[in-house]
Amino acid sequence: MLTQVLIGDEGRTIDLGWKDGARTRFHAVWLRDNALDDKTRSAGNGQRLITILDIPAQTQIGAAAIKGDALEVSFEPEGKTVRFPAAWLSANAYDRDAARQPGWTGEGTVRWTRASMQNLVPRAGYVAASRDRAVLRQWLSAVKTYGFAVMDDLPAESGALCKVSDLFGYIRETNYGRWFEVRAEVNPTNLAYTNLGLQAHTDNPYRDPVPTLQILSCIENTVEGGESSVVDGFAVAAALQAENPEGFRLLSSYPARFEYAGSSGVRLQAKRPMIELGPDGELIAIRFNNRSLAPTVDVPFAEMEAYYAAYRRFAELIEDPSFEVTFKLEAGQAFIVDNTRVMHARKQFSGAGKRWLQGCYADKDGLLSTLSAIEHEFKEAAE
Repeated sequence: MLTQVLIGDEGRTIDLGWKDGARTRFHAVWLRDNALDDKTRSAGNGQRLITILDIPAQTQIGAAAIKGDALEVSFEPEGKTVRFPAAWLSANAYDRDAARQPGWTGEGTVRWTRASMQNLVPRAGYVAASRDRAVLRQWLSAVKTYGFAVMDDLPAESGALCKVSDLFGYIRETNYGRWFEVRAEVNPTNLAYTNLGLQAHTDNPYRDPVPTLQILSCIENTVEGGESSVVDGFAVAAALQAENPEGFRLLSSYPARFEYAGSSGVRLQAKRPMIELGPDGELIAIRFNNRSLAPTVDVPFAEMEAYYAAYRRFAELIEDPSFEVTFKLEAGQAFIVDNTRVMHARKQFSGAGKRWLQGCYADKDGLLSTLSAIEHEFKEAAE
């Protein structure tokens, strides 16, 4: 609850006092830009109806008062009065001495290792998830929180993986098609299409933007070996930073280059760091794929040796079994990974028997949007 309002800096700022003794400051121009009235924001979709140029450069607060559970502010020279709910001001306060809050990509995520996750792999049945919004909510929330989840009870048939993406969004089609086959080929265009083991990696780092979700579904699996595994890249990056801050700085400060030219008419290239940070230092993405790493040419000579040492240590941690969660997909099962965070791998498998998987890409914005909409539905139902 608001208890006090003080206008300062000749109307350029406002200082609010709260019942718990806390104080929060806002700038006049920030409040005006984020006004909640129907002339500033569309009542239908909440989108802003003005540009920054529509706001007078010398915007000031002419008057302010507490009105019930809201703050009423009058802006000059417009002579415009707007109300801000106290709860909204508290939720959007930026005048904080506390540690930086996680951004949208980091909020609610839990980093994990084999010890914490091997026996707690998040999963749901497809039929239940498609019929029960509570089950779907739980499964989508697990993908957001842990970066991966398994789905059971899919039809063991070609194209069944599309049913998974249809639960929350849309398939992202690439040069590999709407979906692609993952089984041994005579003349493979990608090492994924062999029976060789694959190092833990993120997919398609040579794309910009990279696909943010990958789904792999199993149609048949009668081979010896071929287990799938996942590694939390955020947990590994945090471990690297803890033991070798300088190595973490090198891998996050300099870009790596990735490329793919494995099929006719396709030449893909991207230039991004292996460990990507936001402007505020938040860990937002991992790109790691030894098969598609091009020559590194953006690191200065004086730091290249240390960069490679950091790259080696990062790879060693990724290969450390303590970070790896393994499971074997059976026919009718699929798993999804956040391709900007969780690396996936495959153990080598025998030539006897058959292993037929299909893969596709989707994007995280659809999943997070669907999850947010379901959570809103539950919140409204509870009120």
